[in-house]
Amino acid sequence: MTFAKEVLCPRCDRRFPCGKIPNLCSCGSPLLVQYDLEKLTHAVKPSDLERRPPTLWRYREFLPVSDDRNIVSLVEGFTPLIEAKGLARELRLKKVWIKDESRNPTGSFKDRGLCIAVSMAKEFGIKRLAIPSAGNAGGSLSAYAARAGIEAHVFMPKDTPRANIIEVEKYGAHLTLVEGLISDCGRIIAEGKEKEGWFDVSTLKEPYRVEGKKTIGFEIAEQLGWRLPDVIIYPTGGGTGHIGMWKGFAELEAVGWIKGKRPRIVTVQASGCAPIVRAFDERKEKAEPWSDARTIASGLRVPQAVADFLILRVLRESNGTALSVSDEEMLAEIARTGKLEGLFFCPEGAATVAALRRLVEKRWIQPDAEVVIFNTASGFKYLDVFGSLFNLSSGGEVHASKNIVP
Repeated sequence: MTFAKEVLCPRCDRRFPCGKIPNLCSCGSPLLVQYDLEKLTHAVKPSDLERRPPTLWRYREFLPVSDDRNIVSLVEGFTPLIEAKGLARELRLKKVWIKDESRNPTGSFKDRGLCIAVSMAKEFGIKRLAIPSAGNAGGSLSAYAARAGIEAHVFMPKDTPRANIIEVEKYGAHLTLVEGLISDCGRIIAEGKEKEGWFDVSTLKEPYRVEGKKTIGFEIAEQLGWRLPDVIIYPTGGGTGHIGMWKGFAELEAVGWIKGKRPRIVTVQASGCAPIVRAFDERKEKAEPWSDARTIASGLRVPQAVADFLILRVLRESNGTALSVSDEEMLAEIARTGKLEGLFFCPEGAATVAALRRLVEKRWIQPDAEVVIFNTASGFKYLDVFGSLFNLSSGGEVHASKNIVP
């Protein structure tokens, strides 16, 4: 069962019943699921989790699926929080933790949100899902839709990493490669969804992916003994993780599972695509679209986030900050962290290491701080990107039955 009671617009406060199939509010804002936290407080306690499987579904009462028969799972979540002793020693920090999301079923943190979105699609009887993706989300949706027996349509920029393109095909989804960016993919879905009967599961254009992402915050709290670190550094494209973790912390506080000060949240973007960083630095409430977005970190190549105002709100409420790092810094940290910690970071994850280093140098992070950074996906999904950068053989062409849309 679920304790979800309604869906709320955080901008205009309009409310919707949970049984309604929602995308954005009429005011253009993303929607967020609200729970009856008073009832939830009496229904479950932290000690109950000890007997539950190590997946994100251990937080079942905090998730929106009404009927367990509609849960679509590939055993996602409860990824390890690994102490980065070498990195902490090098940076002279008290404690650094790596939340290694590469352990999820399709190798990235996208599985958290999309397992919930697909489960809700099954609950609502939706038959066709569509998503724009510059990388891992397309593969994740394809896998969960296959598991659920739901048709998936994935639109990707033509220069998306080959591993992402190949996995979409192998999961049996309908793939369209697009000349342009993820924003162009999103435009195609918006223009065609009514005619084609697609339900749009773009980042924060429905309220359920964020519910899966909030479990990252739940896990960090549980893995640290129901306390929170001083700083969380997170790579930002669409921003679902920021919004989800902050929402999750509020829910845990409301039911009395955590107390005290929340972490300062740090947004990291690529210097070739940093709309949130620019808006934060200019003290704006919204972010202007970024023109000519370029970065090897495909997950960070998001020129405009529909939830920009919510990301900026989290940064300011948490007394956090935002910064951008270069592709060269990401590549350097992939090699450096691999040698220090034995983990193969993706570029987006490496951006959090580069940001950590920069913030320590600026003394924004003090030596006694406890910090959580992220490896959001496996570096193995970027082998063709690394190969082209180092003039290695690409291993041939991708032979895909696909459309290319100008």
